[in-house]
Amino acid sequence: MRLAVIADIHGNDLALEAVLADIDALDITDIVNLGDHVSGPLNAARTADILMKRAIPSIRGNHDRYLLTVDPRDLGLSDRSAYDELQPEHREWLATLPVAHVHRETFFLCHATPTNDETYWLEALTTDGTVHMAARSAIEAEAAGINYPVILCGHTHIQRAIRLSDGRLVVNPGSVGCPGYDDDQPVPHKVEAGSPDARYAVVEQTPSGWSVTFRSVPYDWMAMSRLAASRNRLEWARALATGFID
Repeated sequence: MRLAVIADIHGNDLALEAVLADIDALDITDIVNLGDHVSGPLNAARTADILMKRAIPSIRGNHDRYLLTVDPRDLGLSDRSAYDELQPEHREWLATLPVAHVHRETFFLCHATPTNDETYWLEALTTDGTVHMAARSAIEAEAAGINYPVILCGHTHIQRAIRLSDGRLVVNPGSVGCPGYDDDQPVPHKVEAGSPDARYAVVEQTPSGWSVTFRSVPYDWMAMSRLAASRNRLEWARALATGFID
């Protein structure tokens, strides 16, 4: 059994197309999508169209929730940019997505943690904003009661695989379309992938157990960087071009 895991596309349709082409080239037909599909100053509507056409099992991320529940006047810049592009059919599709999902009775899907779509799980922050791997005890505590061999999460855009003490595997596939961002909650910090490639993961069952391969896929990231710059989102333009914020 092989499963491709994508997450955090953030309206980057060119990165999504590159990842889907790479998945197809690997002859993988089973794909799941962990949310935050369209938020960003890029191509929200076309990204949603691609996902809707492929009918990939998907869940709702925190930014997807904002698009459905927050007054448009109160949305942040990236969410408002996506909101203004989306058509009613796109919002209707987002509204059908669950907050969590069990795929093939094997894979548990959540966006951030099993109980919260905004909380970092595999990463933690110091008071000065340094991002580091979370304590094993904290990771294990969040996984309590999730009795599936593979748990899939996104949200932080950082590719990571954690083997729990009982053998369960927790995987973050990284971000398809947003290789760097900064945030001011709970303290100011930044996340940087270090390259502009589109990222995803392949999870495979082997005779020895579940294995993970992280994929990093080149695409025309400068086209997306120029698009972000044309919309006066220079921080997005830098991240898309380099994988760094500064």
